[in-house]
Amino acid sequence: MIQIKTPEQIELMRESALIVSRTLGVLAKEVKPGVTTLQLDRLAEEFIRDHGAEPGFLGLYDFPNTLCMSPNAQVVHGIPNDTPLAEGDIISIDCGAKKNGFYGDHAYTFEVGEVSQEVKKLLQVTKESLYEGIRHFRAGNRVGDVGFAIQQYCEDRGYGVVRELVGHGLGTKMHEDPEMPNYGKRGRGKKFTEGMVVAIEPMINMGTQRIKQLRDGWTILTADGKPSAHFEHDVAIVDGKPELLSTFAYIYEALGIQSNEEDEFRKEALSL
Repeated sequence: MIQIKTPEQIELMRESALIVSRTLGVLAKEVKPGVTTLQLDRLAEEFIRDHGAEPGFLGLYDFPNTLCMSPNAQVVHGIPNDTPLAEGDIISIDCGAKKNGFYGDHAYTFEVGEVSQEVKKLLQVTKESLYEGIRHFRAGNRVGDVGFAIQQYCEDRGYGVVRELVGHGLGTKMHEDPEMPNYGKRGRGKKFTEGMVVAIEPMINMGTQRIKQLRDGWTILTADGKPSAHFEHDVAIVDGKPELLSTFAYIYEALGIQSNEEDEFRKEALSL
């Protein structure tokens, strides 16, 4: 059953989401060749706890770490380890935090040093598809409208859209109704209403849409070994329209990137 949030609860969820956003901003400065994903994981756990929250993923369904760290051909749910990142890698960092009883859940795919133009294009299209989906998350629309927008945007550009993994509702549980696939048919699925909060998260592959799982029971890989990108925002319906609870602004500040991509989904400018 979909859990509708009050305006007060949405503000609490914004606080949780922004802790995750700030954590990703801290990590953005540290993602570089030679660093290990386990080092980044420890840094994230310390930052989250220092800001009065709990790591949202640690122990969830018995996951062993604070971050899901998924480089290159890993789609999602990679487990941090001691392997150093290398020049030209990409790394999806998915982070969760729980504060005041509510979860934030937010992801960004980082470039490690200089990456190929082909990979840059994958990241660009995946992130753009996230906002294409968010535009359709509004009162009166349906789950299929968001999925269709993401799917069409990515498949029209030659990329594979993962079917087995989906976005989700968010609240006092990390995963609530409704499921939010990155594919679908317009006008199908559950209807969006005021006060809904979801995590929208395109997982897009350079090659085939097909995936496989490692024996660790967590790590998801592309079936053809080609790179995959993953971006995620927490979004609420406020006054019938999508409003971002999370932000990439802390990442962009750390990396010296100028962007106005989030402006249409905010009532007022975000103060960092």
